[in-house]
Amino acid sequence: MIKPTNKVVVVGGGSSGWMSAAALIRTFPEKDIVVIESPDVPTVGVGESTLGQFKTFCNFLEIEEEDFMKFTDASYKMSIKFTNFFANDSSSFHYPFGIPFTKNTLNGLDDWFVKKAMFPETPISDFVHCYFPSAALFERNKFSENLDGKFESFNPKTDVAYHFDAIKFALWLRDRYCKPRGVKHIQATVTDIKVGENGIEKLVLNTGDEIRSDLFIDCTGFRSLLIGDALKQEFFSYGDVLPNNRAWAAQVPYKNKSIELEAYTHCTAIENGWVWNTPVWTRIGTGYVYSDKFVDPETALEEFKRHLMSDKMVCPRTREEVESLKFRDISMRVGAYKNTFVKNVVAIGLSAGFIEPLESNGLFTVHEFLYNLLKLLQRPAITQLDKELYNIHTFRMWKSFADFVALHYGFSTRDDTPYWKANLNRSHCKDGPDIFHETLIRSMFNTHSNPGMIDGINWIAVGMHHFFYDKINFDKSMMNAENIGKYKRTFRIFEDKKERWRKFADDAPSLYEYQKQKIYNEE
Repeated sequence: MIKPTNKVVVVGGGSSGWMSAAALIRTFPEKDIVVIESPDVPTVGVGESTLGQFKTFCNFLEIEEEDFMKFTDASYKMSIKFTNFFANDSSSFHYPFGIPFTKNTLNGLDDWFVKKAMFPETPISDFVHCYFPSAALFERNKFSENLDGKFESFNPKTDVAYHFDAIKFALWLRDRYCKPRGVKHIQATVTDIKVGENGIEKLVLNTGDEIRSDLFIDCTGFRSLLIGDALKQEFFSYGDVLPNNRAWAAQVPYKNKSIELEAYTHCTAIENGWVWNTPVWTRIGTGYVYSDKFVDPETALEEFKRHLMSDKMVCPRTREEVESLKFRDISMRVGAYKNTFVKNVVAIGLSAGFIEPLESNGLFTVHEFLYNLLKLLQRPAITQLDKELYNIHTFRMWKSFADFVALHYGFSTRDDTPYWKANLNRSHCKDGPDIFHETLIRSMFNTHSNPGMIDGINWIAVGMHHFFYDKINFDKSMMNAENIGKYKRTFRIFEDKKERWRKFADDAPSLYEYQKQKIYNEE
């Protein structure tokens, strides 16, 4: 008889550990939830940028936004901006959150591709501005609650994510959410793990205590203490398609917060990788993701410093200001375990896998995998088939996200350094085309395929100069007076919408002023 899961022990703290405990105690207040957190093991603490689905997770936990934001130095985020990924020419494009506004279009998103075919001089930035009212806000560093609906489809309750201090977020979950609801917190280090036929039999702590549980959740970061060290599971590296394996990280004080507090994460490609810029309320989190196959850490650090002093920053820093910063070099293990639910162990967060930080996927995988685990824990008992289906679904998600991130490199034409030249010749479909690639193929080569079949392909492809209607197909199927007249009327509607949203955005408060008064209650 399979035993029910009455006790769950989370090994490891940090964001993933306390998110796991929060989700468990929120769903199963009757269960015994324990977190073992070693005071001797520091957390990575750089997962400061989230996706729109994170707000859904906060809503699931019934978190009061203002309290959470104040404690974690949070700021709103509406998009991800990419600069210099297609070429080293200062070109940029946005990937906004939310649902595109397609009212009064002929064929939804396809209309813009027809516009681009008819008017090739149309800039790629126009794509987002035609469909996302929020673009008028985030490109002006403005914010609106949209209570009057002027920004059409923009919904701040679902189309906004956060930048925040990841370490403070874990502390907030621990002290303000989990422990008041009954989660037990043990501060100790695991010194030994006893493994038996059914998985982990017990953990031995440096205090001498022995911990048993129906289910263990591995949140030990890249160490993967349970799923890797103890259960010896197979790890799949994505290093051949995603070579970045290190990151220099720093926290930069504001010089002019009113203009540096941007409503998006800014990712800028440089010599041997890319730099993230995530402005939280009290400072800017920044880092350089690079590959040590092409550059040594010391040279990479100097490249990062030059970037911080360049005009790619809203307010460039001086050499003296840069040298005063504290830099941290982080080694990243890019890949995932094929099986993350094995016997009585589930790995969540970095212990399960990691795709490099592009597209803010770190915390995304945590809450998405937690949802799947919660579904299984609602059953009277979890069977082997449950675990196998969980593993298949989880591994496919890792693969899909890795493929999506690889698009940012696969579509690039940069060849200005050995790093970017190698990228031009790298295979991005190492296991052959799967569902993700088949959909991308249909989107790229079939004139009337649905370019929105996979969320995000549109925005990345357009930003990298892939257009699903090309001039040849347009000439064949669209060149008649009636169709051209219909589309030109649609294009005029585009221009009217953009102008209307721009005017509304001009009247909206800046992100800085809005948060200063609404969230932080500062004069």
